Amino acid sequence: MSLRSTLIPLAAVMTVLCPQAFPQAKPKLAEEVFKNIQVLKGITADDFLGTMGIMSAAVGFDCSECHNNAGTERVDWAADNNPRKLTARRMVAMVAAINKDNFGGRQNVTCWTCHHGRDRPQTTPALEAVYGQGAQTLDDVIQPMDGAPTAASVLDKYIQALGGAAKLETIKSYRATGSSVGFGGFGGGGEVQIFAKAPQSRTTWIQFKKETERPDAIRVTNGRTAWIKAPLTVLGEYELTGGELDGAKLDAEMSFPGQVKQILTQMRVGPPTAISDLPGPDSQTRDAGASGIGDERPVTLVQGTTPGGTLVSLYFDAQSNLLLRMVRYGRTPIGRVPTQMDFGDYRDVNGVKFPFKVTFAWLDGRDAIQLSKIETNVAIPDSKFETPETVVK
Repeated sequence: MSLRSTLIPLAAVMTVLCPQAFPQAKPKLAEEVFKNIQVLKGITADDFLGTMGIMSAAVGFDCSECHNNAGTERVDWAADNNPRKLTARRMVAMVAAINKDNFGGRQNVTCWTCHHGRDRPQTTPALEAVYGQGAQTLDDVIQPMDGAPTAASVLDKYIQALGGAAKLETIKSYRATGSSVGFGGFGGGGEVQIFAKAPQSRTTWIQFKKETERPDAIRVTNGRTAWIKAPLTVLGEYELTGGELDGAKLDAEMSFPGQVKQILTQMRVGPPTAISDLPGPDSQTRDAGASGIGDERPVTLVQGTTPGGTLVSLYFDAQSNLLLRMVRYGRTPIGRVPTQMDFGDYRDVNGVKFPFKVTFAWLDGRDAIQLSKIETNVAIPDSKFETPETVVK
């Protein structure tokens, strides 16, 4: 069973970058939250969950293939009676040793380097790969291209395509409603409410039908703190820390894109590239190539870094100049964790274009959101940006 076909969610996967860089209460370490932690001591609990997501994605497994009875009430996460779990520990130590001994501790080798979604790495090249067109994938960190437009000019065109800086400045808040379908239709879909308030508060609340017996899914941040509540995950609900908090803050800030040039630093424009849409929410088809399936769309790639250290890639449509995709990369001890938001179906709302189609994808799943209504400059109580409990009141 692969990550792409499973209906058993992985441990909630989020990212952590330098927890000390974010002033907040000391986050709990993995060994304080979970039992029988051996090789990943000294990292935060959510950083630990990020490593689980990277390993699962790299080998195409879900939780149940290393943890017996995962996805049921009989799961024993701490048990050591599964050989795959013991192998995973050895692999973590091996990868750390390779990077230490050969790359000065830099994270040049990860689980994905060898596995690429297979439980056993391929050892022999296929001739069609040798004589055919090789995979055209960009490095996570791109190099600026000579002769490319400046990042500032690309962002200016984006702002103008949305309606112009003056119009964007008038939007101080909005409330959006619509529907969401999880990957493979898991959960039967749900009703979505999105609350956003400038400059950096955002909440996404997905309510599922009672007959599914699935709890609400909530992501909430006010720029200082952030929380996630997710159905059927290991922790269920927890406060975000470090780079995970930084990523939530970025998502909220990009809800008001007029400030995009103040959000990112070290901006650069990469070589010409193209992206494809991800498979639809009901598709079980593996993504084809680097970007997905479907017709490729030429894009301009701008990459930068948040003040908290999160690497961010922005893909702008070469024709409309609108943002089609944002990928932010967090770090774990065994590799970067991507979180991707795709945008489409832009519509005019009071002189400003908003994406009515948003796909939020992470290593633990995907929410395909179709909005039906957006109301701007509405009054939203601060309680909608505090904790999952205050959101639902």
